[in-house]
Amino acid sequence: MERKIRVLIAKPGLDGHDRGAKVVARALMDAGFEVIYTGIRRTPSEIAETALQEDVDVVGVSILSGAHLELTPAIVEELRRRGLEPNKDVILMIGGIIPKEDIEKLKNLGFSGIFGPGTPLEVIISFIRERAGKLKKGS
Repeated sequence: MERKIRVLIAKPGLDGHDRGAKVVARALMDAGFEVIYTGIRRTPSEIAETALQEDVDVVGVSILSGAHLELTPAIVEELRRRGLEPNKDVILMIGGIIPKEDIEKLKNLGFSGIFGPGTPLEVIISFIRERAGKLKKGS
């Protein structure tokens, strides 16, 4: 039996708006992924520790507060501290209100999937299937 792709959906910082994260989580479950949802107001350390403990393939971060450039470097640092390298051990994606001028900064941090409001769910699902299949994890 093939191992299911495991996705962590995380809500860092003080952002309490989680409707979009829950919609994405549900769509990913319906698509056959195993999904772990952190709930709101998680620290970068909590997110990284959950990613490690749950052996996820993908970390999806939902930020609507505008704090993405403050929170994402800390998340990446905490993941690396636990031996999880972006795009090698875990795929990073982010959704929310992301200004165009911040996209390159997020890519440089290791976020290969950047999704704004209104992104079709099938686009996110296809991204995960394509990218997670290239990880060096066992089946």
